[in-house]
Amino acid sequence: MAIAPAPLIDETQAAFLQGGVSISAASSGAQAASSFPSLCRVLACEVAPDRRRLTVLVSRTQAAALLRDVGESGRLAVVFSQPSTHRTLQIKGEEAQIGPVTAQQLEAMRQHRDAFVAEVVPLGFADAPVRLLLTCDDDEIVAIRYTPVAVFDQSPGPRAGNMLRAAP
Repeated sequence: MAIAPAPLIDETQAAFLQGGVSISAASSGAQAASSFPSLCRVLACEVAPDRRRLTVLVSRTQAAALLRDVGESGRLAVVFSQPSTHRTLQIKGEEAQIGPVTAQQLEAMRQHRDAFVAEVVPLGFADAPVRLLLTCDDDEIVAIRYTPVAVFDQSPGPRAGNMLRAAP
């Protein structure tokens, strides 16, 4: 029996992805070379218990172009950045699927919002506008589940852009 390779996301990274980080997602259409990328803010990230799949939550309206592109290409790149340290990871993925959000994911979104507020208020940002930035009606939220295929260090400095791990 073959042993499955270790997940690309380690436990420390999984905790980081689900902490008080700023999250943005990008995709492009099926003809990536000729299409303009779509971008949007992500409301939260959920890492599967086995760390082999990620689910990001977005506003259906704000992410309309991204959802179209994900539907065409199945590709997604997500950037996670901690404002206080500038530590940043980018996780590129495939097999992206759009689906409904669960009650558990909605709770994770609320926890993420609280953690992000706790992260940026000490940096001089006001609580209310930050909460508003990450607030959306529950029926407006959609989940994008995807399989990571490469993890990059995007933190400023000499290692920026280095691939940390890739799928075999």
